[in-house]
Amino acid sequence: MPTVLITGANRGLGLEFARQYAADNWRVIATCRKPTLASKLIQIRGDITILPLDVTDFSAIEATSEILQAEKIDVLLNNAGIYDPNKKGLRKTDFDLWAKMLRINVLAPLKIIESFTPQVTSSDKKMIVSISSLLGSITANDTGGQYAYRSSKAALNSINKSLSVDLAVKGVISIVISPGWVRTDMGGPEAALGPVESVAGIRRVIDSLQLVDNGKFFNFDGSSINW
Repeated sequence: MPTVLITGANRGLGLEFARQYAADNWRVIATCRKPTLASKLIQIRGDITILPLDVTDFSAIEATSEILQAEKIDVLLNNAGIYDPNKKGLRKTDFDLWAKMLRINVLAPLKIIESFTPQVTSSDKKMIVSISSLLGSITANDTGGQYAYRSSKAALNSINKSLSVDLAVKGVISIVISPGWVRTDMGGPEAALGPVESVAGIRRVIDSLQLVDNGKFFNFDGSSINW
């Protein structure tokens, strides 16, 4: 039975990842800040373990890795993240929010990867998947604005490229993937995709990954995104 570890699993894409993987007979390790309040996550049936984890607390990440030191994590899924729904532009930058966003969207995923690399490299699949965004593509930026969110996802993409080089010798496949514009708390009600469709697409990409895909930037439908 393969194992997936999912951060930010109490809502949105993270919750749907937990549902789909549990339904497909994976062992699911789902983390979120307050499991006792994650009523929908608690209701999921299957081989699922729910653990408290605030990804901004790096000591907690290390402690969680210690708890799970005997696990073999086939897919490490960096899903937790935040977004600025106000889409503020030039001269309206909330620098405090930007700093928070960088810690959650950039520093935390790398800390999680550093802490759980032994569990990933001991598994059969050896995959690290971080949820990025089309807004992290510099090439695709033709509308401007959203400095904080765009830069956080571009930085995550850059980190993944280095990871793909550093961990290749251990047989790890590390990718970033855009879920598309999804109807979640983050994406809003007018988004084009539902969580079920987006997550199903991402899972198909994960299932088809080969070593040649290491370091790439994918869309949820399997197409490549330019940096």
